Amino acid sequence: MWQPSARYPDPRIQVLDPEFEKYRIAYAAVEQIATGFRWAEGPVWFGDGRFLLWSDIPNNRMMKWEEETGAVSVYRQPSGYANGNTRDRQGRLITCEHGGRRVVRTEYDGGLTVLVDSFEGKRLNSPNDVVVKSDGSIWFTDPPMGIQGNYEGRAATPELPHSVYRIDAGSGSPTVMTTELKGPNGLCFSADERILYVIESRGTPGRKIWAYDVVDSGTRIANGRILLDAGAGTLDGMRCDIHGNLWCGWGMGSDDLDGVMCVSPEGKLIGRIALPERCANLCFGGPMRNRLFMASSQSIYALYVNTQGAVGG
Repeated sequence: MWQPSARYPDPRIQVLDPEFEKYRIAYAAVEQIATGFRWAEGPVWFGDGRFLLWSDIPNNRMMKWEEETGAVSVYRQPSGYANGNTRDRQGRLITCEHGGRRVVRTEYDGGLTVLVDSFEGKRLNSPNDVVVKSDGSIWFTDPPMGIQGNYEGRAATPELPHSVYRIDAGSGSPTVMTTELKGPNGLCFSADERILYVIESRGTPGRKIWAYDVVDSGTRIANGRILLDAGAGTLDGMRCDIHGNLWCGWGMGSDDLDGVMCVSPEGKLIGRIALPERCANLCFGGPMRNRLFMASSQSIYALYVNTQGAVGG
């Protein structure tokens, strides 16, 4: 059972390298703001409405938490077994759906627009996570995890390779960025958008964070290299802060791994937020983008940190 820290600094916020000390707020503690879900994923902050949305994938619904009141409610059900979420530069919700095997946009009136559900005549696998670049292009990962059974979607045979795609803002056409990763999962851009980070969740022997240079006016990636090999850790989703650090959902069902790891731009583990559940994904929110919201198995946790999320995350 969750118990809040009885003292400051919260011992759950662990400094692994002195570099992390400046990002820790001594009088901020980890808070559990919602619980009772089957698999929480894809948190996204709406500052204009002061609320957080996230996916509860097996329950085929999206949930909402209101900052002002703390109220938790169902935002959308069914959700198409929604997974990753983000917002475009017009403030609209962009969602990856396992059930529809597609990426959709929620319009201002609540209607859904399908952005992509196939490539070269074949159905997508199960779009997993998504980010939007400042030029309006939409980047998403498409592993087959959501069609491997009937728990987080519907069982089906993959028709396309594991891929990372880019949807052009002007034409709306998708382009494959890479097919070299096994189980591409979480992704995000560096604060200056010069680097695309992608988590390889089915790599051997362990999960990895790959870094790619964004080239050709943002239409292509090159020079792929491994930033971090997580070893026994199970990387999932991540977001970048304004200092270039990656805050990564982490865990493998053990006390020494579950939570969030902070990775420096050089690929060094500098800090950890220990949670009682494996963290799948996270986002920055709050009025100053300095509150980290962590979707962790059956619960949502929050923590104020001494940095801010990069724009677009």
